[in-house]
Amino acid sequence: MTESFKLTYATMFTPPEELHTQFDKALAAHKARLGQEYGMLIDGKDVFAPEKFEDRSPTNTDVVLGIFQKGSETDAQAALAAARRAFPLWSHMKWEDRVALVRKAADEIDRRIYEIGAAMAMEVGKNRMEALGDVAETADLIRYSCTQMEKNNGYLVEMGRDPLVGYTSTNYSILRPYGVWLVISPFNFPGALTGGPTGAALVAGNTVVMKPATDTPWTVRLLAECFRAAGLPDGVFNYVTGPGRTLGQALIDSPEVDGVTFTGSFDVGMGIYRSFANGKFVRPIILELGGKNPTIVSRHADLERAATGIIRSAFGLQGQKCSACSRVYIEDAVYDTLVPRLVELTNKLAIGDPTDRSVYLGPVVNKSSYQDFKDFTEELSQAGTILTGGKVLTQGEYAKGYFCQPTLVADLPLTHRLWKHEMFLPITTLARVNSLDEAMQHANDVNYGLTAGFFGSKEETRWFFDNIEAGVTYANRPQGATTGAWPGFQPFGGWKGSGSSGKNGGGLYYLPLYMHEQIWTTVE
Repeated sequence: MTESFKLTYATMFTPPEELHTQFDKALAAHKARLGQEYGMLIDGKDVFAPEKFEDRSPTNTDVVLGIFQKGSETDAQAALAAARRAFPLWSHMKWEDRVALVRKAADEIDRRIYEIGAAMAMEVGKNRMEALGDVAETADLIRYSCTQMEKNNGYLVEMGRDPLVGYTSTNYSILRPYGVWLVISPFNFPGALTGGPTGAALVAGNTVVMKPATDTPWTVRLLAECFRAAGLPDGVFNYVTGPGRTLGQALIDSPEVDGVTFTGSFDVGMGIYRSFANGKFVRPIILELGGKNPTIVSRHADLERAATGIIRSAFGLQGQKCSACSRVYIEDAVYDTLVPRLVELTNKLAIGDPTDRSVYLGPVVNKSSYQDFKDFTEELSQAGTILTGGKVLTQGEYAKGYFCQPTLVADLPLTHRLWKHEMFLPITTLARVNSLDEAMQHANDVNYGLTAGFFGSKEETRWFFDNIEAGVTYANRPQGATTGAWPGFQPFGGWKGSGSSGKNGGGLYYLPLYMHEQIWTTVE
């Protein structure tokens, strides 16, 4: 990264040329060695399983990116045992020393940003700037946890002294780690949503087992290599790969797990929540479970800002973000002006190989999502009007990938189920409303409450913030109506069915979730 340019999701639209040059160099290096095998990392060693699986490119399914291990219940137990053995050493290390090692890992991620970013673009289907942004965010999330530990002096605080006659009584509150922490991460942000929770857990003094989504083992393997290069002791972090229904469930069911961070769908997350509750006692679980994120557009909005922000948030990463703008409520007075502009901007988006610098939309991640797109657009075409998109691309360069057109839908009855169902695809529904109050009623009438956007006057903006039920809210933001959170700037987390902790990642109150409080009372 250049010294004068700070890459975030807000600044990624105007990168210096050097980013493209370095990305292309890393991409070429990867293409020269595709298809190699990668082991799991358990207790500092590469571990190979009898069964393997291929990680294929969603851009061209003929391309095998790498061969990975189909880990078993035995591998899950081995990783947890390694983490348990490492816990006494790691947890009793001075917090300053832990922070120093974890900061080295963040520095290593920065050093390898192009290597990891190019792999992510090929594996996930992210365009190059979104991929590089994910890697940069990973390092910043880790550093933010380090900074919070430093600012709070290790979370050791002297409390009041008991008024005892003839004795001196001192009391301290200290936050201490739980033990072995499990991080289960999603395909869409395999860097930030693996590295962020892992960094927080490690800084807090926990040891970690990381399990990536089956679609994205490569990116997380490269991330694990950064922790190894930083010099963390063997067993402090472990990386395992394999199906969620076997390996993942074995990890969730194990009594050796003291805490879990899971990011993914509501249904899977709630299943994990219920399974985890079957343990001998209550253990912490941090869930981030998706969204159905609204944008409200007032008659007083800057419509060009609104159009730009909506399109960027609707179709970045092909709509496969829990923060994607999936529904828009537009006041009647500006509906007929804004909607044609949204269609125009959508039609300008380049679709193709996400490693190409001119491409904005790559493929969706897998065959299942591809089929979901076909099913949803068929359902929407029967109930509403598809203004643009609505088709999969199957000819020429698109023939061997999972390419779906960005899709805008109008005239969908507000009672239709897809106003409330998270599709996780490049599909956004548009509605005409008579008032902002009507828009707000619809915006809040869902089980989710992750992100939300608004475009309107200054006075209306305060009203929006006061009334919207969401954890991350934006007003008048062309860089992204509902997307683009960054650690230390916009801590990320949701209300209602979007999150379990009430605290946002990359924010002031997140790191303490990975610790429990102990009181030290001494009487002399």
